[in-house]
Amino acid sequence: MTPDNRQLIRRSKIARLHVGAVPRALEICSGCGGLSLGLKTAGFELSAHIEIDSEAAESYALNFGGDRAAESEWAKPRDMERCSASQLVSDLGFKTSAAESFDLLAAGLPCQAFARIGRSKLRSVAGEEDAFQKDPRAALYRRFLQYVEDTQPLIILIENVPDILNFGGHNVPEEICEALERTGYRTSYTILNAAYFGVPQVRERLFIVALANELDQAPKFPVPLHFLDLPKGYEGSRRVALKHVDKTSRYFHAIPTPHRTLKNAVGTREALEDLPRITEHAIAPSVIRKRKLNDTLPYRDLKNRISSYAITMRAWPGFETDDAASGHLVRLTPRDFPIFAKMKHGGDYPHAREVAEELLAEAAATSGLAGARKHSKAYRELRASIVPPYDPNKFPNKWWKLDPSKPSRTLTAHMGKDTYSHIHYDSTQRRTISVREAARLQSFPDGFAFAGAMNSAFRQIGNAVPPLLALAVAKALKSLLCGTARGKKGATDRRAA
Repeated sequence: MTPDNRQLIRRSKIARLHVGAVPRALEICSGCGGLSLGLKTAGFELSAHIEIDSEAAESYALNFGGDRAAESEWAKPRDMERCSASQLVSDLGFKTSAAESFDLLAAGLPCQAFARIGRSKLRSVAGEEDAFQKDPRAALYRRFLQYVEDTQPLIILIENVPDILNFGGHNVPEEICEALERTGYRTSYTILNAAYFGVPQVRERLFIVALANELDQAPKFPVPLHFLDLPKGYEGSRRVALKHVDKTSRYFHAIPTPHRTLKNAVGTREALEDLPRITEHAIAPSVIRKRKLNDTLPYRDLKNRISSYAITMRAWPGFETDDAASGHLVRLTPRDFPIFAKMKHGGDYPHAREVAEELLAEAAATSGLAGARKHSKAYRELRASIVPPYDPNKFPNKWWKLDPSKPSRTLTAHMGKDTYSHIHYDSTQRRTISVREAARLQSFPDGFAFAGAMNSAFRQIGNAVPPLLALAVAKALKSLLCGTARGKKGATDRRAA
């Protein structure tokens, strides 16, 4: 596509938006739809998406498919490496070409795609050299650039982990910005923390924003709404990620920091307190085993104590709930229930082991094994029934008990395997968090449904962009886009004439 053709397509999109058209979004690697939910709530139309995971794609269809059938083309999982933009619009029955169909292109590309990619290699991906075309590590990025070329979006939004700033010593976002600039975009990147934007979770994410030159606007990022002193661990991780960031770079946007006068970040009690108390796992595990992910339970009656955050989760436009919500499944780990009950808030795995050793000593005394040899069969069996086997020196962060007054730690896709990283703060419930509680901590509204079984739902939640963070970013982009469309119409018409 020639530069002149690119300009004509982009200017046509600006003119379309000026007359009141809704900006259309295509998201690649959409997952279950955390970023999409933010875009939709900010006023973008979710025209199409691509997601290879079948259960995440099913969740996406459940929540955004509307009247579309579950087996429709729109709901199908797709592989971005095998599906072209032109094939996508053809499958979906669009009457417009790929270049005409989308105003915003978003992506949460897997970070592995960027590992150890050097500046010269990314330049080859952008078309200046061909030596890197066979390197499989760049396949997803190369494919993404092809989507940019084929769809000519006015806005590009990329989300990833902060470590992408320091992959093998390379600042990959800097290189991505350079590549996009050569194809006609003004670009910028920064780190945003979800807790600053109302999410009850300390979650650092890298965002890249690119705007078509025709918009004549600089990239924009949202301003924090909540204050939080970052925990030391996150400060250290941020320093490592920023090691190869040149603060004078024209692409790097200073990381937004909250002012102390802002309201405090949302704590886990504010986020979870109105959800049902779950104790069946300890007293009637068969109830949990029979419960389905989409079964609902009533909210707790807190009189007038329901938090504003809980109200937001119950009343999210398009995802409202009345007096009940679904997703109340928890893992059955009976050995560890007594440990959960006795752990202190903010306690980690070494602390959990200390608690377990205390419980073992009490049980040994009660059962008459206090003086038994520790290698005896009876003692070993008792120990195995009480004490987790993991070395606390090797797994210090394996467990963590929520602090009710503070945001949660980062939720990850590993929750699909275990949820010990998020033990409920309420010791009387002595358990790890439920699917719905994980969704709350990620800021998914209570009316958002998840396809698949419990493990899949946890994985989808951990992989997602927090919707409230996505909404903050999307609002910033939407205001910029709408303002440009209004203010630049005359100039656009003159240039196109």
